[in-house]
Amino acid sequence: MVYEVRQLREQDGPAAWRLGSVAFGYHASPPPEDFSLVPGRTAWGVLDGGQLIAKAVDREQGQWFGGRIVPTSGVAGVAVAPEVRRGGLGRQVLTRLLAGARERGAALSALFPSTPHPYRRLGWEEVGALTYLSVPTSALAAIRPGPGVTLRPASSEDVPAVQALYRDWARSGTGMMERSGLLYDTTPEKFLAAYDGVTVAVGATGDLEGYASWVRGPNTDPVARVTAHDLVAATPQASTALLAMFGGWASVAPTTVLRLGQGDPALLEIPTTLVTVDSRQPWMLRLVDAPAAIAARGWPGYLAGAVDLEIVDAECPWNAGPWRLVLDGGSGRLESGGSGAVRFTPRGLAAWYAGAATPSALRRAGLLSGAAVADPLLSAATAGPPPVLHDFF
Repeated sequence: MVYEVRQLREQDGPAAWRLGSVAFGYHASPPPEDFSLVPGRTAWGVLDGGQLIAKAVDREQGQWFGGRIVPTSGVAGVAVAPEVRRGGLGRQVLTRLLAGARERGAALSALFPSTPHPYRRLGWEEVGALTYLSVPTSALAAIRPGPGVTLRPASSEDVPAVQALYRDWARSGTGMMERSGLLYDTTPEKFLAAYDGVTVAVGATGDLEGYASWVRGPNTDPVARVTAHDLVAATPQASTALLAMFGGWASVAPTTVLRLGQGDPALLEIPTTLVTVDSRQPWMLRLVDAPAAIAARGWPGYLAGAVDLEIVDAECPWNAGPWRLVLDGGSGRLESGGSGAVRFTPRGLAAWYAGAATPSALRRAGLLSGAAVADPLLSAATAGPPPVLHDFF
């Protein structure tokens, strides 16, 4: 059967809402007034005789890799009508989304899967997780902040400095969201109103050295909790002061939940081994435009070399074929041609690009094959902070 696959229009909004609401269980809620008019979101759909039976949304966003922002397609709202599932409609709408994302300039694609299997078949691979950790608040109460930093509630005038702190932090990581652009266009007042509190750590010179955005849960002891969605500190003094502040909730909220990724320096200051995973949402990555993705991210400045690659990519055929990866002075490029001595699947390419797996691990998983002589260069090229993403979409 031949279906129509196209970009959805404003008049398709009610049908898109119904399809997504049934798939994800929010059908009892009314759609927001601006559901069909969100800038920075392009919806694609599969229609059968005018009836919407599958959809997916391409979000215009950027993520930090190697100290640079890489244009990314955030895939969200993937839904297929229950009567026609397992018929390849998800593949149809997602491959069209990938082509459209490339046309608009996206180099990567990221998503949070409800199940990884269909996305792996299309070339995405799990590279990290959005993780919240539960910590006994009594343990944080044992932390004693040092001198030189004071805490206070953030005002709207502080928001640009708070955003700059986040951006510096994200720049030093791998995969973190760039919180600017159409989907993050909000006022300081709206930013502050999204939380019960935003606390800033002010250094001796009056500059902001850190902040925490947090929500006080509705319950009381013994199940009450405080959740920190961001805990960002540019100095150890700011980190200690903010953690100690959460310790002050010990008498009324015995659990503190912190959104911290692997390798976060705050983990080095928590004085207890009783840290458990409160929630963990894996995220996946795919290269949409391989030459653009290689050129866009930063690479180690001390590294120089070249590797002949072959990329096998049926869903994004413009990526497929022999390439020569050239790294030099912090920049990289893919040149057409070469011997194809090292063979990447799309999943292996994504995991390597994000630094989520070594060449040795990818070989054992069957995601990388061919000559191993370049493995040290490939390993060094994406060594660095583990991939972390703190923004769910």
